[in-house]
Amino acid sequence: MKLLKERSDIVNYCKQMRRTGLTKGTGGNISIFNRQSNLIAISPSGVAYERMTPIDVVIVDIDGNVIEGIRQPSSEIAMHLMCYTRPNITSVVHTHSTHCMVLAALQWELPAIHYLQALAGGPTVRCAPYETYGSVGLAQTAKEAIADRYACLLANHGLLTIGHSIEAAFSLATQIEQLAEVYLKAKQAGEPQLLDEAEIKRLLVKFETYGQKRFY
Repeated sequence: MKLLKERSDIVNYCKQMRRTGLTKGTGGNISIFNRQSNLIAISPSGVAYERMTPIDVVIVDIDGNVIEGIRQPSSEIAMHLMCYTRPNITSVVHTHSTHCMVLAALQWELPAIHYLQALAGGPTVRCAPYETYGSVGLAQTAKEAIADRYACLLANHGLLTIGHSIEAAFSLATQIEQLAEVYLKAKQAGEPQLLDEAEIKRLLVKFETYGQKRFY
């Protein structure tokens, strides 16, 4: 079985996505790009996460051709393939988390209400214009919205995050959902005070050295 580790990681994170409330039902999708083999593992379309196993995960090439699998790949495969045109990106997480869906329904971007916003790569999480799910149009608008970022909202749809690892992409999806909740609650109480772009730039530099150094 090709990309067994990536397949297993997708199963684990899909189940975690459901457990943590980042999606409901079979909404959302996850993929991992193994750049050494030039193959992508992607969650299947319409398979219940609680019953998903590694054999359900589909392996495709960079053009979207199925290389191995018994299922159909996610309907959002075009959006995932688009993300991998960016160098060093190896993971994509698409969620239907509640507060991000509220912002997406309003077609609002998420502004810099908290220093953790810098994890998304800039002062805003943009909202891509609405396009039908699974369409090339959605892939294109998402590509433009996430161009110099690691996250974007999809109008009337949900959230898209990317990263250099599945851990990073999933963690960012969790973080953006929390910030969306804070922003919406702050808007109910008054007008949130935003961090300026200069501070976000300082934070981007600080985050480059955040965490533990690796010695292996």
